[in-house]
Amino acid sequence: MKTISWTDLALADYHKNIDYLLKEWSEKVALTFIDDVDAVLVELKRGKVEFKESNYKNIRECVVCKQITLYYRHINKDKIELLRFWNNYQDDKKLKL
Repeated sequence: MKTISWTDLALADYHKNIDYLLKEWSEKVALTFIDDVDAVLVELKRGKVEFKESNYKNIRECVVCKQITLYYRHINKDKIELLRFWNNYQDDKKLKL
């Protein structure tokens, strides 16, 4: 089982997305997002899934839902670092990894 660490940016992105969903949509939609993220993290921890390579060196990406892409990297064979939960409607040029 792999371990997962979160960067400060990933954690901030995650909470901003939840706050937005609670404010603009509903608790149900926010909970669905949380469940979707949890499902991706379970797969990453198991190490049986490798999501696609991104355009950034040594960084992979996973579409959590239509609006949000998770960027992550392998620190070593047993550890994954979550980098960003990027809103796909934002300008990609602003994405800092």
